[in-house]
Amino acid sequence: MINLSPPRFFQRFFRNAIWNFPSEKEGVFLTFDDGPTPGVTPWVLEQLRKHNAKATFFCLAKNIEMHPEVFEMIVADGHALGNHSYSHIKGWGTDTTQYVQDIIYANSFINSNLYRPPYGRITPKQFKLLKSQYKIILWDVLSMDYSRRVSPKKVYQYVVRNAKPGSIIVFHDSLKAERNLRYALPRVLDNLSSKGLTFKSINIP
Repeated sequence: MINLSPPRFFQRFFRNAIWNFPSEKEGVFLTFDDGPTPGVTPWVLEQLRKHNAKATFFCLAKNIEMHPEVFEMIVADGHALGNHSYSHIKGWGTDTTQYVQDIIYANSFINSNLYRPPYGRITPKQFKLLKSQYKIILWDVLSMDYSRRVSPKKVYQYVVRNAKPGSIIVFHDSLKAERNLRYALPRVLDNLSSKGLTFKSINIP
C-alpha cells in the first residue's frame, strides 16, 4: 500500500508548519488546492453542502483573477480561504525574492493568513521569511487525486484508511484531479460522517 504521509524527518525540519491538529477530537480538515475552477469548484461546494461540511480552499490567485464569480461562491458558502500563490510557483529552484513577491501579490486577491506552498516545496529561507506573516499549512493525508496513475477507488481508500481526528486532508478542485475527485469526495464525506467525524475549516488567529 502506498504511504503518502510526510516523512518524519521532513516534519521535524519544518517544525513551525502545521501538519495536523493533534488536539482535535472529532473533526477533520478537508482542504482543496488549485482552484477556483469552473465546473469543478461549484460541484465540490454542492457536495460539502450536502454534509453541512466546511473546508479550506487554498486558491491560486491567477484563477481568482480569471474566475471571480467562482471564488465568490466559496466565500458565500462560508469556507476558509488560503493563499496557494499567484502562479503555482515552486519554492525549490526559485529565487527567494521572486517566490515571496508572488505570494504577497496573491494575497491581494485572497487576504488570508494561511499559506500552502505549491507541491509542498519550500526552502528553509523562504519558510523563515514567510512564517512571520502566514501560518504555513501542510498535511498528513494527501489524496493523490491529481495522479493519473492512481485510480479513483485507490484515492478514496487511501483517504478513509488514513484520516483520523485532526487530519488535514488534501484534495484538488482542478480539471486534472476531476475524475478522481468526483468519485472519491462524496464517498469520503459519507464514510467519515458515518464514523462520527465532522468537517471543519482551518481558522487560526
